[in-house]
Amino acid sequence: MRVLVIADDYWHPAKVAHAGLDLMQGYSFDYVEDAGDWSAEAMASYPVTLFVKSNNVSAENRDPWVTPEVEAAFAAYVRAGRGLLVVHSGTATYTDTPTLRALMGGVFERHPEQCPVTVTPHAGHPLCQGVEPFTLKDEHYHMIVDDPTVDVFLTTTSEHGDQPGGWTRTEGKGRVCVLTPGHTVEVWQHPSFQTLLRNTLAWCVGEG
Repeated sequence: MRVLVIADDYWHPAKVAHAGLDLMQGYSFDYVEDAGDWSAEAMASYPVTLFVKSNNVSAENRDPWVTPEVEAAFAAYVRAGRGLLVVHSGTATYTDTPTLRALMGGVFERHPEQCPVTVTPHAGHPLCQGVEPFTLKDEHYHMIVDDPTVDVFLTTTSEHGDQPGGWTRTEGKGRVCVLTPGHTVEVWQHPSFQTLLRNTLAWCVGEG
């Protein structure tokens, strides 16, 4: 499977995603780490995009990169039948990007200091097949869910309460999935998170 990975921001260096995705065989991952290298035309050649980048041009350049034109390109990409997997920081700092926020179904609101976070799959959900609960130190993302029809399949829990940790929605002919864990290499490399990535990427391209 060919996957475009849009990664790298000030708080979330691309090397974290690399460390997890490098373990996954059977995929061809191509990375855009500087937003200046992104184009709607290039993205359209991929069946699925993994989006793990907050609204910074890069880790070195904290200027925002998402314009209304970029938002519209993401929406058109999904509506045409492609998949978008949004992981962790891909939900962050997009409160004021209404088209992208609506496409995702919700956005990051805040997180407490890193702490033990338990990730619990919803029993019987097809995206949770082969996924066991696990607990690791992470940023516990507190989310604003705008779309009441999202299908939540994962819950994250810490001393700060429960939050939706994963959900799906459709847009036009395409599919969108959100996973909120993933601040650390340990999370990305955990077997259950690796299985979640595999399951959700497959779902995003219409397999299952």
